[in-house]
Amino acid sequence: MPRIKVAIPVHVSFETAIPVRITDLNYGAHLGNDALLSILHEARLQLLGHFGYTELDLGGASLIMADVAIEYKGEGFYGDVLTMKLAFDDVHKYGFDITYHVLNQKGKEVARAKTGMLCFNYQERKLMALPDEVKARIETNA
Repeated sequence: MPRIKVAIPVHVSFETAIPVRITDLNYGAHLGNDALLSILHEARLQLLGHFGYTELDLGGASLIMADVAIEYKGEGFYGDVLTMKLAFDDVHKYGFDITYHVLNQKGKEVARAKTGMLCFNYQERKLMALPDEVKARIETNA
């Protein structure tokens, strides 16, 4: 089976810094894969908040994660402050991808990741179209 490769777009829609906590380490004394996924979630919430949205209120829609891919490039350690460069990508009728370029404070690549986000109506338990206002806003940042 071929290895996962996550393409990072040239543009950046949002950047944030998130420290690696002691509870983020695994038995190898480096950033655990489960902790990295949680850090990606925090970065995604900050990205959405930057644009005035939440996962439950995206211009009248909610979001559900359809898939995630992580390509590990290096280790993260306690005390590292991770620079997270996020970008909207592959905007379509029902949602979009978010890419995450994760670097440590020395600029060394820790990971590349992508989450596929779909608009979802939790009351009706079904997909819904990406609101036009949201699509227009994120396409200018994609």
